[in-house]
Amino acid sequence: MPAMIDIDRIFRENHASPPSERTLPWEETRDGITVVVEPKPHWAEDMRAFRLEACAYCRYADWTANGGHARFYGHIDTSGDDVMMTARAMIACEIADGLWD
Repeated sequence: MPAMIDIDRIFRENHASPPSERTLPWEETRDGITVVVEPKPHWAEDMRAFRLEACAYCRYADWTANGGHARFYGHIDTSGDDVMMTARAMIACEIADGLWD
């Protein structure tokens, strides 16, 4: 019987790659602020970092340079928690569909 794959393992293995090569969101904390970094789509100039519990984001380059002093912009409906929950739900569906072995 094959070993069960779990969502946390998938995230850990993805996190082992350099940030520019990651395909799943991850959390980072600096200066007491936690963000969820959204991987860069093929068309984007830079990744975005969403505040974990607020509907606000900044450019990842600004976050890496300035940490908690980065300039955050309000976002109408997305927080870091939303980004992470969406990714986890997507992977759960893919596991259920047998796409991860």
